Amino acid sequence: MSPKKYTLVINPGATSTKVAIYDGETEIVTENINHPIEEVKRYKEVADQFDFRKNAILEMVKKNGIALSDIAIVMGRGGLTRPCESGIYRVNEVMKQECRQGVQGKHACNLGALIGDSIAHDLGMEYAYIADPGIVDERPEYARLSGHPVFDLDPRTEGVIWHCLNQKMTAKRYARELGKRYEDLNLIIAHMGGGVSVAAHAHGKAIEVNKALCGYGPFSPTRSGYISTSKLVDVCFSGKYTKEEIFKMVTADGGFVAYLNTNDAYEVEKKALAGDERCKLLVDAFCYQVSQEICKCAASLRGKVDAILLTGGIAYSKPWMAQITEQIDWVAPVKVYKGENEMLALAICGKEILDGSAEIKEFV
Repeated sequence: MSPKKYTLVINPGATSTKVAIYDGETEIVTENINHPIEEVKRYKEVADQFDFRKNAILEMVKKNGIALSDIAIVMGRGGLTRPCESGIYRVNEVMKQECRQGVQGKHACNLGALIGDSIAHDLGMEYAYIADPGIVDERPEYARLSGHPVFDLDPRTEGVIWHCLNQKMTAKRYARELGKRYEDLNLIIAHMGGGVSVAAHAHGKAIEVNKALCGYGPFSPTRSGYISTSKLVDVCFSGKYTKEEIFKMVTADGGFVAYLNTNDAYEVEKKALAGDERCKLLVDAFCYQVSQEICKCAASLRGKVDAILLTGGIAYSKPWMAQITEQIDWVAPVKVYKGENEMLALAICGKEILDGSAEIKEFV
């Protein structure tokens, strides 16, 4: 009997690496390998974490009794390269160089393509692959203007950074449940996790989405969301903070962290339900801002919305999803998809590559 051919899925995060083995769309094993913050801080640059993360992945595969010879394809999370269209991409030299440089930011996700490529070559494969990276930008030109040319993003090198992989997967899952195609629908999808991205999907393209990594949009457990630009100018020139400290305020130390000194949404929920007025106020504000962003996307779709999908880790909170739903269900029917589907999304793309049904793109 010939051995099964597995898909190895790699998804590096700031202090952990998610690794999974799939047989087609069937999960064989998955593990979230935690990396103590002290270990991560030993490395000056994210790219310097390459060896210890790769070794941790290989050890996980070995520990679970999976023979490397049974791995047929390696799928990695895409990095912060230049903007591109959605789809499946071979990992090539151009992509690897931009992941090393961190063209749009130095984040652990840049290691997904790099480690995936290295393992694939170790196993004698020509390529590793990524799909729907977080830098996909499908917005029309008029949606890219900021209001002042100095602050406009260069479409060749800069774009929105959002939860593309999970949003696209959630959209396709919903469409499949209806017996339709993603391209047949107009959807608004809100991914709520450490950051929040809300996108308007029009017939297979995300025509509007907030730049979640840099704190645009609703505030989140770690990000400040939209803030007063005049107040930001005052803070920048106050002499009290460095550029790095201000950047952290909006990207890592904002939101719940700034107000409550925690990034744990579940902890905030428990305290709010127990009567903590400060936490209750922050929950109301969070749900309010997410609802506002969803309604903004309804305008991008000219009110023609088939459904609103709520997803991400915070979607596990029934009270918060009920509160948001109450504020938005006049726009369109609302459905909740708890958690993230990123690993399965990559596994499905791997299956499509193996069975020859995938369109594979070249990153240039």
